[in-house]
Amino acid sequence: MDSKPTVIPSAGPDFEHLLAQDVVIEAGSQASTGAQSVAPDHSPRAPQLGVGAPLRLGQATPAAPLLAEGGLQREVEQFLYRQAELLDGKHWQAFIDLFDEQGVYWMPVTPEQVEWEGSPSIFAEDRRMMEIRKGRVNHPNAWSQAPDWETSHLVSHVMLESAGDEIVVRSRFHMMELRRDEIRHFGGRYRHTLVRDAQGQLRIRLQRVDLFNGQAPYDYVLQVWV
Repeated sequence: MDSKPTVIPSAGPDFEHLLAQDVVIEAGSQASTGAQSVAPDHSPRAPQLGVGAPLRLGQATPAAPLLAEGGLQREVEQFLYRQAELLDGKHWQAFIDLFDEQGVYWMPVTPEQVEWEGSPSIFAEDRRMMEIRKGRVNHPNAWSQAPDWETSHLVSHVMLESAGDEIVVRSRFHMMELRRDEIRHFGGRYRHTLVRDAQGQLRIRLQRVDLFNGQAPYDYVLQVWV
């Protein structure tokens, strides 16, 4: 007998009960989703150093980006642009649906960070955790979301690192946020590991976000994905 899919409430008493629980992404073979099911990326600094940039001791010279055929390059670019549009439009569920069942959104504290077990991260969320965040942001009592706020994303420098069963692509981003009549700027690098679903559509297995100003002081923390 097929089991019914788990429905995560976004409002009402069931949601209030969910908020009161401690949610833990468990490690080990029993974990069907979550951060531990995807191997962490290495630091993005080594493959993204520019020509003439100083190399650290023992660090290899970065390889040139993959020269992808035009069709794949354009498909990947359009996928990243659509993700940015969904964030700016606050289409949270459509954003989450871009991730595959094992998908993880990870924002480490520093570019040198290579794992999230035993180390702090700004974000380390599988799809279930993303659903919980979506429910919180949409909750009528989420006072941190009032007054209304807007963002504008720019994505550029899209370069493919590999194009096999997994497509690894890196890019740059800049996000402007208007909240409480104040403007904040966030910039950095994306590194997407993409796979194809049964219909051949691109889905995100892992999105690493290295925020250049991630350790800067802020009046309030990030509420949603960057």
